[in-house]
Amino acid sequence: MEDTSKVYKIRKDVNLPPSSGKGIFIFLLTLLASFVLWNSWFTVEPEEVGIILRFGQYVREAGPGLNFKLPSPIETVIKVPVQRQLKEEFGFRTKKAGIRSIYSQKNYGAESLMLTGDLNVVVVEWSTQYRIRDPYRFLFKVREMRSTFRDMNEAVMRQVVGNRTVNEVLTTGRQSIAEEVKRGLQRLCDQYDTGISVDQIVLQNVTPPDPVKPSFNEVNQAQQEKEKLINQAMAEYNRVIPRAKGEAEKAIQQAEGYATERINKAKGDALWFEAMLNAYKDAPEIMRTRLFLETMDEVYPAIRKKYIIDEDIKGILPFLNIGRERGK
Repeated sequence: MEDTSKVYKIRKDVNLPPSSGKGIFIFLLTLLASFVLWNSWFTVEPEEVGIILRFGQYVREAGPGLNFKLPSPIETVIKVPVQRQLKEEFGFRTKKAGIRSIYSQKNYGAESLMLTGDLNVVVVEWSTQYRIRDPYRFLFKVREMRSTFRDMNEAVMRQVVGNRTVNEVLTTGRQSIAEEVKRGLQRLCDQYDTGISVDQIVLQNVTPPDPVKPSFNEVNQAQQEKEKLINQAMAEYNRVIPRAKGEAEKAIQQAEGYATERINKAKGDALWFEAMLNAYKDAPEIMRTRLFLETMDEVYPAIRKKYIIDEDIKGILPFLNIGRERGK
């Protein structure tokens, strides 16, 4: 019995050293402290804002840089990219963006197939670029924000397309459609208090459905041929009509100038005749002599040879050697 008790005492001393319990406690305390410290700090990127929740309830926001909080699960943090431009795609998905982007081959026709105002069907693929303006509203005001925002996009786009004709949607109205969708979507986001700011609506691809594409292409070719002929006719019109108008204007101006000249000359002649008549009434002889001399002054220079004969001469037979003058 004595030997057995001694062996038991020796084993007890060997298996339970005095310092083993204290070491385990220190190890567990160190492990707990490390866990608390590891869960008490976090880093927020420059383009983000940290939303801190205490037992699931909003407490505060944390700015970019190194921040501290109570360890999980007391406080948790959600990082929201408020400075980054986000994008939602409809009717297509981009698998890899780049110079030559790669798109998913999956069919998303349920998102892009729409009915126009004139009861035609078009395929509208678009993307919405937006930013998170208020992270608190974005996270807590609307449940399932991403799916709700996508539903809002589809609702506004279908409403706008439904108010347009198929020709407007496919050709000239694309820019106005994008602007109208942007305004309508922003109003809806503000109404639902989503905290989202819509930057841009980009219509990626707007086409008719595949079964009617050949017919639509033929219609487009006919319209292009029509516009071509109209443009050619307008070019010919612009070439001929302005020239004819210019010539007509020139002829009218020449006629008006000639008419003005003749009228002014007639008025001048009338005034000259009246002045001569008044002078003749005042001095008939002097005026008659003057008129004779002025007439002779105009007539004599036109005569090549002049013969002056005094009508009062007597006794001499006037003779004109007419034949000699003619070379006989």
